[in-house]
Amino acid sequence: MNNFDWTQLLNPEFYITLNVGGIQIGLYIVLFIVFAETGLFAGFFLPGDSLLFLAGIYSRDLIENMVSIESDFINVVLLSVLVAIAGIIGNTVGYWFGAKSGYYLFKKEDTFWFKKKYLLQSKDFFEKYGGKAIIFARFLPIFRTFAPIVAGIVSMDKQKFMFYNVLSSFLWSFILIFSGHYLYGVFLGFGIDLKEHIEFIVIGIVLISTLPVLFKLIKKRPVEKI
Repeated sequence: MNNFDWTQLLNPEFYITLNVGGIQIGLYIVLFIVFAETGLFAGFFLPGDSLLFLAGIYSRDLIENMVSIESDFINVVLLSVLVAIAGIIGNTVGYWFGAKSGYYLFKKEDTFWFKKKYLLQSKDFFEKYGGKAIIFARFLPIFRTFAPIVAGIVSMDKQKFMFYNVLSSFLWSFILIFSGHYLYGVFLGFGIDLKEHIEFIVIGIVLISTLPVLFKLIKKRPVEKI
């Protein structure tokens, strides 16, 4: 924690490798961020996809702080399951929050932590894709945070919501964590250590994950008449 720079908070690797008093707490930070990003409307700014991809690269370091496992495969599976559970709990809290405070949110003024436009965009997204929006939203920043809240607001059937909640969380965690872990091994075989190119990986994932959102926003902008 010496020589701390606030810009580190924008780097997912900072959370994964965080050490406090000689104790590695990266795993717990990752699980909390996944929960917050999928369950608290204030979590939309937190790293999501890039965090899980990097967690796959550092999977052994993360899990060894909790339990020592020789099998590399079981190591990655355990990390993916833990992240999936955190995502399921997060979405469930988001659904409950939306069901209890939907009217208040639509009347709430914008703050640094809350932007009503994101809520409205997620509502349109949800109405267009229905239950599948829960799955699609897992892989899209901002929508990932607000989709479960909107599901609660529109009183989506609880059993249907939980089905898509569980399915989407396991797909999201397993795809990104396994991709990070095994792509790291593939590149390492060619003499390329992805840990030395974290900045480019984060930028690449952020661009890939946000382009669909940006395209949607641009497409919805009204064309000015000359």
